[in-house]
Amino acid sequence: MRVNAISRVNAIFAAPITLRRLALASLVANVIIVVTGGAVRLSGSGLGCPTWPRCTDSSYVTTAARGYHGDIEFTNRSLTFVVAALAALCVWAAWAQRDRGDAGRRGRLWWSVAVLASIPAQAVLGGVTVLTDLNPWVVACHFLLSSAIITAAYQLWLRTKAPTPHVPAHPAVQGLAWVIVGVTAAVLAAGTIVTGSGPHAGDEHAHRTGLDPAMIAQLHADLVMLLIGLSVAAWFALRATGAPLRTVRAAGVLVLVEAAQATIGFVQYFTKLPVVLVGAHLLGACLVLIAALAVLAAVRPAPPTGPLSVLDPADQREPDVAIAAANLSAAPAENPRYNDGSVSSSSTTSGAPSDPGITSTRA
Repeated sequence: MRVNAISRVNAIFAAPITLRRLALASLVANVIIVVTGGAVRLSGSGLGCPTWPRCTDSSYVTTAARGYHGDIEFTNRSLTFVVAALAALCVWAAWAQRDRGDAGRRGRLWWSVAVLASIPAQAVLGGVTVLTDLNPWVVACHFLLSSAIITAAYQLWLRTKAPTPHVPAHPAVQGLAWVIVGVTAAVLAAGTIVTGSGPHAGDEHAHRTGLDPAMIAQLHADLVMLLIGLSVAAWFALRATGAPLRTVRAAGVLVLVEAAQATIGFVQYFTKLPVVLVGAHLLGACLVLIAALAVLAAVRPAPPTGPLSVLDPADQREPDVAIAAANLSAAPAENPRYNDGSVSSSSTTSGAPSDPGITSTRA
C-alpha cells in the first residue's frame, strides 16, 4: 500500500503539467516576496526583527513588544519558506521527468536547482541587510539578487512549455533583444540607487547613500528613456523583418509595460513618493524584467524540448542548429521557412531516420 502511494506521487510529479504549474507558482511567489519586501521598507518595518536569524535576541518569532513592525517583517521572513518549498518541489518534478529521450530535461533540472540554491543565499543576504542596519548598498544587492532569482524562475517556466513551431528572429534583432535585457538590468540597478538615496529607508535611523537623489533620479530616467526607445525599435524591426505575430506582440507588451512603469515613476517623483505608488513601481520593475525576458525568448531559438532521436548527430554538436531542428521537425508544414515548397527531411522518411547509422538515444 505504501509503495503504491509513493508510486502515485512520483507519477504525479513526473507529469509535465505538474512542473509547469509549480514553475509558474514559483515565479509568482518570487515576485510576491519582492513586493512584500517593499512593504516592509515602506512601512518602516525593516528592523521590525532587529537581528537574524532570530527575530529578537530571545525568540525566532516576533513578540508583542515588536508591535506591527515585527509582524510585517516576520511575515515577510516566513514567506521565504513558501518560496523555498515551491523551489524544492520544482526540483523534485524536474528530476522525476528524467527521460533520456527528452532534450530539455537538463535545462529544466539545472534552472530548478539554480532557483532553489539561490533562496538560502537570498535569506543570508537578507540577514546581512538587518545586521548592517539596512545599509542601502546591501539592500540594493538584496533586490538585485531577487531579480536574478525571478530570471531563473522564468527560464524554468519557459522550459516547461509544450514544444511549438518557432522561427528565430533576424540575428540583428536577437542582438537588440540582448541589449534590451542588459539595459533593463542597468535600469533596475539604477533604481536601487535611487531608492537608497531617497526616503522610505525601512527605518528612521537607517543610513542613506549620501548621493544627490535628484541626480540619481535623472540618471535613472535617462536609462528608462533609452530602454523604451530600444524596445520601440525592436517592435518596428520585428514587423519589418516579418517576424511571427506572437513575437511582435511580445515586444508590444514590453513597450506598454515600460510606458506604464515610466508613468508611475514620474508621478511618484512629482507627488513626493507616496507609498502606494512606490509599491506599484516595485511590482512594475518585476514585470518589466519578465517582459524583457519574454522578448528575448521570443526572438531566440526555442529551448530544446523534444526527443533527441529526431536530431541529426551532426546537429547535436551545434546547440542552435539542434534546437532549430527539433522545432522544425515538430510541425514542418506550418513553419514559414517551408512555404517555398521545399520538404523537410522528416516528412520524406515517414518518421524513420534516413541514415541507418542514426539510432534513438532511448535504445
